[in-house]
Amino acid sequence: MDEPLTILVAARDEEAAIARTVTMLRRALPDAEVIVADDGSRDRTAVLAEEAGAVVLRLPRRGKGQALSAAERAAPPGRLLLCDADLEGDVTPLASSNGDLTVAAFAERVGGGFGVAKRVARELIDTLAGLRAREPLSGQRSLSPAARAACFPVAAGFGCEVRMTIDAARHGLEVRELELALGHRPTGRDARGFVHRARQLRDVIYACGPLGVNFRGSRLPLVGWKVGAAGGPAVAAIAALGIADDLWSGPERGFRAHLRNGRTTGVLKLVGIPAVGLLATRRVSGGLLVGLAANLVNQLDTRPGRALKAYLGAALVLDAPVGIAVLLLPYDLREMAMLGDGGSNALGALLGLNSVERFTERGRWVAIGALAGLTILGERTSFGAWIERTPGIAWLDRLGRA
Repeated sequence: MDEPLTILVAARDEEAAIARTVTMLRRALPDAEVIVADDGSRDRTAVLAEEAGAVVLRLPRRGKGQALSAAERAAPPGRLLLCDADLEGDVTPLASSNGDLTVAAFAERVGGGFGVAKRVARELIDTLAGLRAREPLSGQRSLSPAARAACFPVAAGFGCEVRMTIDAARHGLEVRELELALGHRPTGRDARGFVHRARQLRDVIYACGPLGVNFRGSRLPLVGWKVGAAGGPAVAAIAALGIADDLWSGPERGFRAHLRNGRTTGVLKLVGIPAVGLLATRRVSGGLLVGLAANLVNQLDTRPGRALKAYLGAALVLDAPVGIAVLLLPYDLREMAMLGDGGSNALGALLGLNSVERFTERGRWVAIGALAGLTILGERTSFGAWIERTPGIAWLDRLGRA
């Protein structure tokens, strides 16, 4: 317990409570640094937290989990104490806990709905980690350095606590619950409270599914399966190959690296996606078009919204479906979800399949030649770097990002 302690507080529009919470934490644990991750507040939360003595990170509005992950990256090595911005009570017993992950259970229930989100969270933790949790959603948590390494970056949004418990248990760490006389602002059984709990339930479910880490270090839900579900059997099969790569890929990048290493999920995609295209179109040109288009969109998926914008532009020309892309674009741009290889490969496959229907045989081979050239170029240089230094295209690429 002689390791340094940092307190992380994620806050959004908490000007009524944040100064009191920071002051309470600094008095209770004077040797600890308090970092407040301001998640795009529209009020004076950041100013009041700073005046109370906290180090403040001013962030775009992305979600609780993303804010905590940003704060953890800014924190020095050592133990962590996570607290909600409206917390009341003595947290010193929690900070002094010997467990790897210690979760505060409130001695008295304050507010709340009908317990649906909490029951779902308990069952998911039990199913995925074999652990019965009394307070699966509690935001008051103490983490040892080992738990910090196992759990961060945490899952996005309000699902961060549930996935944190699952990750700690899966790593064989000690997970404890400690009953404390703590309090916070209650959420009632009104419209605002039910909307909050609906978002919480959504985030919890997503947090327990496939996750990926984006370029910024945020751990986000992989939603490529939605593209597969909306695109028909062939697209679903290609999305499944991409999801396998998301979940089990190694450090290899590019065709050459995958071919050198042989048995990789990249090689599985290299063979499997054209094979699915061949079966779906019954043409060699169709298999090649689907495989090359899937790879190209995947190469573009390096920044939020980039692959979806490229898909939408091409879809208007090829008369490919745009509904699922339009629905996913705001979440991708705001870094609340990721396409992953599953989603980007599936979108590319949709373009390839529609190209087969719209192009003549000669047109298909011209398109194959162009896509092959872009693939070779992508192996040698960075499309992202070219996009970011090209006026006009760079502006369009950044449009809508948080």
